Parts: sequence; C-alpha cells; structure tokens
Amino acid sequence: MSGHSSVKTAEGTDLSAAFINGARAALALIHEHGIKLALLKSNSPSCGNEHVYNGRFNGTLTQGVGVTTALIRQNGVQVFNEFQLDEVEQVLNMLENSAQDI
Repeated sequence: MSGHSSVKTAEGTDLSAAFINGARAALALIHEHGIKLALLKSNSPSCGNEHVYNGRFNGTLTQGVGVTTALIRQNGVQVFNEFQLDEVEQVLNMLENSAQDI
C-alpha cells in the first residue's frame, strides 16, 4: 500500500506495518466471505471512513480515511461508520432485493 501516512504512537513508535498487516488480514477475510460492505468505527486510524485523528494526539480530526478503509475500498467494499446506519440499511435492502431478482 502506498500513499498513506504513517501511524505512530504519541511517543513516536511507528505502527504502520501492524496497521497494514491488519488491513491485509481484513481484506483476506473480505475475499473469503464475499463481503460487499463494512460498518467500521469512525475517526479510527484504521477504520475511519470520512475523518481520522490528525496524529498530534490533540483530539483534532482531519478529512481522510484509515488504513483498512483505504485498502478495502480499493477492493470494492463500501465502508460506513456507526453514524451512517440509515445508509447501511438502504444498501442492505438494495443488495437483498437484487439477490432476490437472480
């Protein structure tokens, strides 16, 4: 994965490799189970789908996506957060209706 910012602790320890490995493990499960959408935690450096914390440990959010969200979106998964439950329900209904048409 290229083009992502590093993920570090407040002490400066770089955790990027662990986050990338976690994202790859999630992607493997997505492929194994045919997952089309994911409901992930907002603002997380791994799961955020609209905003992530800016990495300065001051509680400030910046527009962007987490490591896992970026990877699974690149692979066709729609990502929602816990504040988008209405959107998740709409997409699930559309997927169920299209499955019934087959």
